[in-house]
Amino acid sequence: QLQLVESGGGSVQAGESLRLSCVASEYVRRGYCVAWFRQDSGKEREAVAGVSFLNGRTYYVDSVKGRFTISQEYAKTTVYLQMNSLKPEDSAMYYCAAVAGLCYEGQWYQSEYYDYWGQGTQVTVSL
Repeated sequence: QLQLVESGGGSVQAGESLRLSCVASEYVRRGYCVAWFRQDSGKEREAVAGVSFLNGRTYYVDSVKGRFTISQEYAKTTVYLQMNSLKPEDSAMYYCAAVAGLCYEGQWYQSEYYDYWGQGTQVTVSL
């Protein structure tokens, strides 16, 4: 199975920035859709952003548009999530997920769509 490794989480104050990384080995060869999800304690897992390695298209949920940027680096098989203007409500465990194929507008945000998951990296934003 595909192995995904997240990094870059930490504790910051509101308004500061973090950049998360997700490293794998087959994004380019298999044309993966890769997405970031987050889950806070006792809450449902929710999608944050997605990117297609096949065509480079990106997707975001409304709550992070204008603050978060997802990008891919083909040579390093890495997906990044640049998070600016962080808010306390952004605090969560952040996971990257992948599935072979395109990211479709009606599917990318559904957790059941993905076959591979990382272990997560914790983000904590305080006032």
